[in-house]
Amino acid sequence: MADDPIPTAKSPTRLDLEAGTYFWCACGKTSHSPFCDGSHKGSGIQPRKFEVTEKATLALCQCKATKNPPFCDGSHRNL
Repeated sequence: MADDPIPTAKSPTRLDLEAGTYFWCACGKTSHSPFCDGSHKGSGIQPRKFEVTEKATLALCQCKATKNPPFCDGSHRNL
């Protein structure tokens, strides 16, 4: 059975990301939030791979309640 995700903050983090492939931490155990560092091993929760096609400023979820991972959808307002 999967562990429950651990919120790392109650608000999103806004980052300027270059084009590339990223892995968003879905478990909340990473020490490099919002990105995966492999700490999910054994949790039953896998990171979310996402692609950025061109440089962009994105709001990434840190509360782990978003319905649109890895992006913030405002779910933190209801926690």
